[in-house]
Amino acid sequence: MAKQDYYEALGVSREASGDEIKKAFRKLAMQCHPDRHPGDKEAEQKFKDINEAYDVLKDEQKRGAYDRYGHAAFEQGGGRASDFGGGGGFADIFEEMFGAMGGGRGGGGNANRGNDLRYNLEITLEEAFKGRETQVRVPSLSACDSCHGSGAEAGSKPTTCTTCRGQGRVRAQQGFFTMERTCPTCHGAGKVIENPCRACGGQGRVRKEKTLAVTIPPGVEDGTRIRLAGEGEAGIRGGGNGDLYIFLAVKPHTLFQRDGANIHCHVPISMPTAALGGTVEVPTIDGGRAKVTIPPGTQTGHQFRLRAKGMSVLRSHARGDMYAQVSVETPVHLTKKQQELLREFEKDSEQGKTHPESEGFFAKVKEFFGDLRE
Repeated sequence: MAKQDYYEALGVSREASGDEIKKAFRKLAMQCHPDRHPGDKEAEQKFKDINEAYDVLKDEQKRGAYDRYGHAAFEQGGGRASDFGGGGGFADIFEEMFGAMGGGRGGGGNANRGNDLRYNLEITLEEAFKGRETQVRVPSLSACDSCHGSGAEAGSKPTTCTTCRGQGRVRAQQGFFTMERTCPTCHGAGKVIENPCRACGGQGRVRKEKTLAVTIPPGVEDGTRIRLAGEGEAGIRGGGNGDLYIFLAVKPHTLFQRDGANIHCHVPISMPTAALGGTVEVPTIDGGRAKVTIPPGTQTGHQFRLRAKGMSVLRSHARGDMYAQVSVETPVHLTKKQQELLREFEKDSEQGKTHPESEGFFAKVKEFFGDLRE
C-alpha cells in the first residue's frame, strides 16, 4: 500500500512554513492520540502516520530530500525518517508544551527544592491594630554544616551521573513513543555521591530549629499569610530552599467585634441617661477613650459613629470607624422607694408622649383585633 503524502497527512500545503506545520501537527496529534481512542487501530495508525510525517517535515534537510525524491529518499538504504535524528515529533511537541511542569530538564534545580513550611501564629486584636515585631522558632531541615549542603564527605565532591550524563532524566523508546522519566540512579539530581557525608547521610541537610524574626504590619486580618522567602526546608544536596508561610489568627476580643477596618462595640446605658441624655466614655482600640453624647430619648440599638477610631488599614495610614451601639439597661434589685417612684412615674405618664413606640404598637394591636371581629 502506497504511503500517504506527508503534506496531505498533516493537511498543509507544500509551501507551508515551519510554524504552520508545527501547528497542524499539534492539533492532529491531540485529536488522534491513542489515549483518546483506546482500542481504535485506525486512530493509532493515523497518529503514527502524522508523527512520521512531522518528523520529516520539521527538519529542513529531511524536508528538502522528501520534496526532491519523495518517500524514496528514506528507502533502499536511505534510512527511515528517524535515522536522520533522535526522538519523535510528538515527544518534542509534548516536551515543549508540558516540560516546564516538571521543572525542566537537567539535574538538580527545582527537582531538589526543599518543601515549603507553615507556621500558625496567634495575635491579639490590639497587635493586629498596631503591628508587631516578634520571633518564631521553627523546626526545619537546614543545610548541613559539615558538607555545606553538598551531601559529600569533606575532601570529596559529587560526580556526574553516568546513567543520565548529568541530565537527571533518561529516555526510553517504546514502539513509536519516546518516554522520558527521572533518572533511577541519581533520582533527578544529575550527580551521584560516592562518599556520603556522615553527618547528614548524604542528604546535604539536617534537622534543626531556627529562630526567625517576623514583622507583622498594622491592619492585618484573621487568615493573613506572611511569606518568608527561602526560610523553608533546605533542598536535598544543595537544592534551593522552600519558603515559610506564617498564617495569622486573631483572637476574639472581649469588647470589640471587627468588621474589616471598622470596629463595633456594645455599650449599655442606664434608663435615666437614655431618657434624659448625657455622655458616656467608651474605650478605643488604640488604648484611649472617646466621649459619646447621648441625646434624650435614645432607644436600644441606636448606633453612634466615631470616625477614624477603628482598625488600621493595611499598607495605609488610614483608619476605619468605630460604631458604639447602645442598649438601655433595665434596672434590677430595686429598693421599695425606687419601686414607688417608678409606679408614680408610670401613673403620671401620658403614654402618647412618653412612650410613643409602645403606644403605637398597642394601637395597631387594637386595630388588628377590631378587624378580626368585623
